[in-house]
Amino acid sequence: MRYAFSIDCVSYQKKTVLAQQNFSIPVNKWTALVGKSGHGKTTLLKTLLGLVPGLNASPPGISLSYMPQRDLLLPWKTVIENVVLGATLRRETPNISKAKSLLRDVGLADEAQNYPHHLSVGMRQRVALARTLMEDADLILMDEPFSAVDHQTRDQLHTLAKRQLEGKTVLIVSHDPDEVVKMADHVLTLSGEPAVCLSDS
Repeated sequence: MRYAFSIDCVSYQKKTVLAQQNFSIPVNKWTALVGKSGHGKTTLLKTLLGLVPGLNASPPGISLSYMPQRDLLLPWKTVIENVVLGATLRRETPNISKAKSLLRDVGLADEAQNYPHHLSVGMRQRVALARTLMEDADLILMDEPFSAVDHQTRDQLHTLAKRQLEGKTVLIVSHDPDEVVKMADHVLTLSGEPAVCLSDS
């Protein structure tokens, strides 16, 4: 089974970045989105999220969550408040029990009431991962989420993410060949100007 998408031409600053195209990704697998810098990988993710105009068709009824390169934690909220931020913004009652469980899973149970400035960069990325998992989305979009941390911390986050996202459908942007080999089951390459997605399968 695959999730199929159709997008129209997508432009940025009067330049067409993405060509009109159809592409798909396998369900319950990790797909890496690779390509040269400036070829539109982040733009493609934002198009799928509806943040940039151009999405023509997507699988009906699927939910999406997004983990950007920067953790984007709100400094005036505690760790656990950041984890449940999605529900708070939707004015839903946060599932605190689930949030605490996820913080335990990412090794941050003791940090729940601390603020982001108390955490290392790697710990902040683990909070961002817990926030992403909190949404329990059908498709998880990740934009170089581990690029800001050192090599050792990145390896730890890779292992953690693979374990926590087992059986999920993930589309991850990466410039790191080692990360692609370690994390991805399939590869989409953005190539050309304007760019199109070329699949390895």
